[in-house]
Amino acid sequence: MYSQDRIEELRRLQQADGTWRFCFEGAPMTDCLMIITMRMLDIQGEELIEKLTKRLAALQGKNGAWSLYEDERGNLSVTVLAYTALLVSGRYKPSDDNMRQAEAYIQTQGGLVRTHFMTKFVLAVIGQYPYPKLSVPTPLFLLPSFAPMSMYSLSNYARIHLVPMVICLNKRFIMPQDIDMSHLLLGEASWFKQERNVSSNLIQQGKRLALYPKKLHDKGFQEAERFILNRLEDNGTFYSYATSTFYMIYALLALGYKQNAPIIVKAMQGLVSYLFHTAKGLHLQNSPSEVWDTALLSYSLQEAGVSVHDPMIRAANAYLVHKQHHKMGDWSVRAPRATPGGWGFSDSNTFVPDNDDTSAVLRALKGEKMYEKAWQRGLSWLLEMQNKDGGWGAFEKGADNEWLTVLPLDNAEDAIIDNSTPDVTGRVLEFLGNYAGLHEEHSIVKRGVTCLERLQRQDGSWYGRWGICYIYGTWAAVTGLRAVGVLASDSRLQRAAVWLESIQHSDGGFGESCRSSEKKRFIPLSFSTPSQTAWAVDALLAIKGRDAQSVQRGVDFLRHWEKWTERAKSYPTGLGLPGQFYIRYHSYNYIFPLLALAHYDKNNG
Repeated sequence: MYSQDRIEELRRLQQADGTWRFCFEGAPMTDCLMIITMRMLDIQGEELIEKLTKRLAALQGKNGAWSLYEDERGNLSVTVLAYTALLVSGRYKPSDDNMRQAEAYIQTQGGLVRTHFMTKFVLAVIGQYPYPKLSVPTPLFLLPSFAPMSMYSLSNYARIHLVPMVICLNKRFIMPQDIDMSHLLLGEASWFKQERNVSSNLIQQGKRLALYPKKLHDKGFQEAERFILNRLEDNGTFYSYATSTFYMIYALLALGYKQNAPIIVKAMQGLVSYLFHTAKGLHLQNSPSEVWDTALLSYSLQEAGVSVHDPMIRAANAYLVHKQHHKMGDWSVRAPRATPGGWGFSDSNTFVPDNDDTSAVLRALKGEKMYEKAWQRGLSWLLEMQNKDGGWGAFEKGADNEWLTVLPLDNAEDAIIDNSTPDVTGRVLEFLGNYAGLHEEHSIVKRGVTCLERLQRQDGSWYGRWGICYIYGTWAAVTGLRAVGVLASDSRLQRAAVWLESIQHSDGGFGESCRSSEKKRFIPLSFSTPSQTAWAVDALLAIKGRDAQSVQRGVDFLRHWEKWTERAKSYPTGLGLPGQFYIRYHSYNYIFPLLALAHYDKNNG
């Protein structure tokens, strides 16, 4: 039987500390930044660079490009970063065949000027792309948290990258490398989306702020530096993420820190601890997923019948309780009444909790009387994080000013704010209904249900911000609504079921392309993936019951796990940033099929 086999396999895979440690495999961006930064800092880690470049070079496609997922024909920004990293490594020359192929692809796609602004930033740091003429006035860092353009108006993931970027941009920081990519510029250098009408207004506001006395600008730099230094994790990383840590290193160098400063040395050590040996070679995880994977696996295994008293669950839950947060983080700016009690994504994360991880851990801990106090603290924190519109975002409350999405930056609509999303809102409602005893008549739940109703698309689906993509969002919304008492006969759910059944594959499975996140419409994948099939089956089961033909066919696909192809198991179904960062959660092939089959076995029709 599938479930029992997988349970025993997971028992063998569990670590001594109670965790499951699967690879959080993201874009090649982190590997590229590691190579570039090691060369910038003159770190002689030749064995490490060799391993990173070997895997990076092997990921290049036949057309000379690097892609983020199988059905992407090439990604310009990723290709430029990979090409740059291979050159900087010193192991490849422009005359090498693979580099010539990469150059040809870059040229056909419009050159460096067409890359994402975050790629341009890395190129600027090493002297391969000019900084914009306009500076960002540092007095912005002095604005109070309630000001419309304060740092706390932005999502935390935008904030932690933009602060060090602004420091480098204003200092015009460059640490040149011995390469020349000027022939790939192919046009007038630009950074921002000039077609946005708001651009001219922002430029005018920026010019006014730029006229402030130098003393204020200096204070702005000091505040930005203080912001960074106050948000270092114990392992030396900035906010626990690799990308923001690299940006932090560049910012500190721009502020005058030496290459061998203890804070930079420790940051690099923290990054090294994120390295993971994959089947294709060494990869730098952007942020290991120990808490997320362990919480979801503990919960899934319990749903599949493993007792809370089983040593495997005992060890996992003891670890999870130990990782509960006790520090006030940036989330407290918008939620001052909340007491620390959430959970973050990774083992090293101690003050950046999120709503998804918190609800996942609380599911895993439910029923353990010894953890009742921790559970109540987590629940209290989660409830305090509800937005005014009734939904939940990922990390913070109230960072949802839609007007900020018109800022002339790539992906502004996806990353600049942390607004309520169907997937996080649905998952929180599912937890509240099934594990906290809150149902449709409760005011908190009512507001959440209203939010989901507003976010449903005309075709019956919901968009998932952190997974691929409409299947993910629809699963989260459906299971959330059902958990709080919305009837299966409700028109909202019936429309969702019709949509899901309309996209089912002939093999009974489901598959959706990462392109959905970029085009903001459902784009099918030609093959089925285990996690997406599990999401769809779980949602259909909640609406139509176990006897529905679509459910039966989906369950059959999930049970025959030995027939899953490698391409199905390795397709990224996690989402970080549309068009730039997708995630292969190696744990998902265990978690979600196990969960869907457990719910199927429990369902009596």
